[in-house]
Amino acid sequence: MIKKFIDKLLGKSTPGTSGGKPHFGKREEVPASVHGINPELVDRRAAEVVQTLKDAGFEAYIVGGAVRDLLLGLRPKDFDVATNATPEQVKGLFRRAFIIGKRFRIVHVVHGRGREHEVIEVSTFRAYLDNAAAGQVAGNEKTSKAQLSGMQHAVDASGRVLRDNVWGPQDEDATRRDFTVNAMYYDPVSQSVVDYHKGLQDAKKKTLRMIGDPATRYREDPVRIIRAVRFAAKLSPLGFSIDAKSAAPLVQSQALLAEVPQSRMFDEMLKLLQTGHAIATIEQLRKLGMSKGIYPLLDVAVERADTPFVKAALVDTDRRVNEGKPVAPSFLLACVLWEDVRNGWQERLNQRQHPLPALQEAIDEVFDKRIGDVSGRGKLAADMREIWVMQPRFEKRVGNTPFGMVMQPRFRAGFDFMRLRADVGEVEEALAEWWQDFQAADDERRDDLMDQAKEEQKARQKAQPVVKRVPRSAPAAAPRAPGTAQDTDHAGGETEWAAESGAPKKRRRRRRKPGGGGGEGAAPAAAGE
Repeated sequence: MIKKFIDKLLGKSTPGTSGGKPHFGKREEVPASVHGINPELVDRRAAEVVQTLKDAGFEAYIVGGAVRDLLLGLRPKDFDVATNATPEQVKGLFRRAFIIGKRFRIVHVVHGRGREHEVIEVSTFRAYLDNAAAGQVAGNEKTSKAQLSGMQHAVDASGRVLRDNVWGPQDEDATRRDFTVNAMYYDPVSQSVVDYHKGLQDAKKKTLRMIGDPATRYREDPVRIIRAVRFAAKLSPLGFSIDAKSAAPLVQSQALLAEVPQSRMFDEMLKLLQTGHAIATIEQLRKLGMSKGIYPLLDVAVERADTPFVKAALVDTDRRVNEGKPVAPSFLLACVLWEDVRNGWQERLNQRQHPLPALQEAIDEVFDKRIGDVSGRGKLAADMREIWVMQPRFEKRVGNTPFGMVMQPRFRAGFDFMRLRADVGEVEEALAEWWQDFQAADDERRDDLMDQAKEEQKARQKAQPVVKRVPRSAPAAAPRAPGTAQDTDHAGGETEWAAESGAPKKRRRRRRKPGGGGGEGAAPAAAGE
């Protein structure tokens, strides 16, 4: 009894128990007449992978979240397969199959080509291993790479599993999985469900329950903390919730996420926001007391989720995912960080900087502060920058600018961004409608739209207050009242402008030029204001 207590304190309790001897559950085979899965919801290619493995003499099942969704009458988006065949044996059975992964070696079986291709992920049943007996390294996946290369089972100083490639029986594989509703196996050939941990009962009770001691399981793989939030968000519309015992250690376990590589955390953050349940995810994070501390960029998204622009972006992302349309992380992150870019840009404009360099500087500052090196300054950063830089260009609807804009590869993303800005009143609705028409119009209609834009520009210029030009040699003017025109650096040249006032001014005789060039005009507005 004392040994069990000490093991529990040291985090040595095993999956499926609260400490002591492992408990791998009792195998239950549930027939179709009881579980009620509709075989028409099963992906044909996943069923073919199972059939191929079974024909070769191996055990094979559809596993994990796909089984959970099938039990709930949902059509799964992804299908995973588990088998007792090793990765090498799986690869030998399929023409297009690739072994990937270091911590867990799995096989990707590819069906189809191009946009129509589908990947079925095939994993080998894994053995239960006592992590207290694993080899321990002082660093992480990167800093201890050489040491890890020769190890099959290794943990870091916090107990997080870094290597775990030991095959075992199905009951041990089930015990290693996280929630009971994700630990069931479906055989599309016999149409039976194999359940070791009462997952079917929990699915009926709409409960998310961690297998084994939750605190220990979160320590083994801290990303399970994020997965708990994601599953709760996805299933909350169906009435699911995390059971009290599984939810209790979540907040105190958040510190473990600091040991997870930033690249993996970045990917997990995107899964929270781009799987069609972003709004529900924000609600779950707040409900569980986890609105801060998981990942810095996620903290910003949660903090701004109630602002009109970010909320509109999250709602739009959920809509697109649920309609089967593609979403890009660059677009959503550009929306989340737009407030920072816009404020930094405005500060620089107030300092009389030229609009485009000011915008570029503001973007660089946001990348340094918010993104860091996670994006690698690669495609993600380039796409975000392009979306932001397009925004002031939408204001210019004369000359060749509109024709060049619609030819840009990222035009649609930039327009959708501007469309959201119009929806929340940040830019005029008429501007978004003009570009909506222009991009879909034929040449004749585009000429009409360009004429319309020119007329609108002339009307705006006439409506602006008249100001007079002050000679460069004139004495410095008194401080201007708020609302009067300011000196503006436009197109690389400096032009001084002063508001017309009733005070008498010194007249200076000027030589009259032939043709009367140089009229009066209003100060040009800074781009994007």
